Amino acid sequence: MISAILSSNMDAAIEQEVCMAGEIGLSGEIRPVNRIEQRIGEAEKLGFKRFLLPKYNLQGIDRKKIKIELVPVRKVEEAFRALFG
Repeated sequence: MISAILSSNMDAAIEQEVCMAGEIGLSGEIRPVNRIEQRIGEAEKLGFKRFLLPKYNLQGIDRKKIKIELVPVRKVEEAFRALFG
């Protein structure tokens, strides 16, 4: 939801090959979500190339099996920079 608002505000589209998951806290932190490996796997199957995810979700992920680029973020500001440079 935040990415759609940021995209609209910037009047710039998000790349079609980018996928993201996470919950936003009141102070702008990106909180971890459940079943992140399953979400990453589905994104790979659908052809996404980059996946923005909460930094805390990286713990315990076997990155050897993952072909998609993982972009860990802690705050909305970091996600904004990753999406729009």
